[in-house]
Amino acid sequence: MCEAIPAVVHDLLDAWNTHDLERALSLYSPQFDGEDVGIARPLRGEAGVREFILHYLDAFPGLHVTQESALVNGDQVALSWTAQGYHEGPLMNIPATGRGVTVRGMSFLTLQDNKIRRVVNVWDVAGMLRALGLLPEL
Repeated sequence: MCEAIPAVVHDLLDAWNTHDLERALSLYSPQFDGEDVGIARPLRGEAGVREFILHYLDAFPGLHVTQESALVNGDQVALSWTAQGYHEGPLMNIPATGRGVTVRGMSFLTLQDNKIRRVVNVWDVAGMLRALGLLPEL
């Protein structure tokens, strides 16, 4: 299965960057279980994946994610990434600001049967809030 992981990661990033919701959904297991620091509750199944993706694509319609690095250990992938976009829709109860944002983060993926079974996303929420003008520069 190790050989399939880079292809899944590549397909995932491509689906996000082309904003292809159906393609992205096809990469996740029906038993998906996920967490994201920007969403207060656990994400489960296809509904959870859909909510997760639309949460960010609605807020950043031009979102682009770049892979910085990926480490593979069996069926697990640690993916370092940078996301860029303009805040054009509500996010975390914050109305659109129109400001550009660049955020760095990590996604820890677990694959099962060549599908993404679990994801934990940890990213720089404070950096995003500073870019949106909601926190002072440090």
